Amino acid sequence: MNKLLFYIFICFTASGFSQNKLKSLLKKHNKESIPYIYVKELKEQATLPILLDARESSEYKVSHLKNAIYVGYDNFKINTVKTKIPNKNAKIVVYCSLGIRSESIADSLKKAGYNNVENLYGGIFEWKNNNLPIYNSEEKVTDSIHAFSKTWGKWIKKGTKVYE
Repeated sequence: MNKLLFYIFICFTASGFSQNKLKSLLKKHNKESIPYIYVKELKEQATLPILLDARESSEYKVSHLKNAIYVGYDNFKINTVKTKIPNKNAKIVVYCSLGIRSESIADSLKKAGYNNVENLYGGIFEWKNNNLPIYNSEEKVTDSIHAFSKTWGKWIKKGTKVYE
């Protein structure tokens, strides 16, 4: 029985430690100007919000959330979003790999008058780490996930990392 309790303690501590490290990383890189939505909250939504993928095209092609609209990061254009989403009250969730680039894109949306925008905490990495499906360019479920770089890829705990 003591071994079981020890194992549960180690698993709980490791999980909490990982989340604390992610929290620290996001705090370091983000201003927290956009509210976060957590994977668990997003997946439990009765009606999914509009999902915007704020990564680069090569990342999106390897893996993205179902029905996500690619908006990019380096070449992001607010007018593209205005054309695709004219309703400024629409519920929008922006994501990237971990939630850093997506905050910047979400800020641009906020400045353009969109008032119901959230940033996916932990991004597509956290989505995949929770064993949720991701899709490739053919809209088929894939286990491959674009890891962006070796530095950032360490945050992926599930799936097959792809570097391109």
